[in-house]
Amino acid sequence: MKTIALFGGSFDPPHVGHESIVKALLNFRDIKEVVVMPTFLNPFKEFSHASSGLRLRWLRDIFLEFENVKVSSYEVDLERKIPTIQTVKHLLQTYDKVYLVIGADNLKSFHRWDSFKELKKLVSIIVVTRDNLTVDDEFVRLDIDVDISSTQLRKRIDILKLPKKCAKEIAKFYKEKNDR
Repeated sequence: MKTIALFGGSFDPPHVGHESIVKALLNFRDIKEVVVMPTFLNPFKEFSHASSGLRLRWLRDIFLEFENVKVSSYEVDLERKIPTIQTVKHLLQTYDKVYLVIGADNLKSFHRWDSFKELKKLVSIIVVTRDNLTVDDEFVRLDIDVDISSTQLRKRIDILKLPKKCAKEIAKFYKEKNDR
């Protein structure tokens, strides 16, 4: 049975916390592959700071040498907001089981996700801990000890919190954006 973990998000910017999550997912016994999927545009946001193509390229560079990690352009290629349920159904055409990886901060708004009840039936949910938020027993808990927020990182770029592969380029991009 081919089981994957879907780790989607804006990745605006990608940071070492994202890398840590992928590394931890690769240690799950039944996960054979991690699919990292940047959004074209997060369904709950009006814009991204970096273009979807640029974020996709950064992620491909960052995870290039990782075994069993695939960076998918599925949502970017569609060039519009894509609900997670659509992406999951797309992946279930190829894979037998999908773990959906979400941050604990997303649990409070999960009921607002498109077709969230159906989504919960289609996937097993892995919740990445954050800000000491409680995670119910119905979810698989993934403890990551990296406290980084893309939002905060955009405001104050710290090159040490960016993946080494693209750190300089990412820092330069957001620093120039902030200087405008």
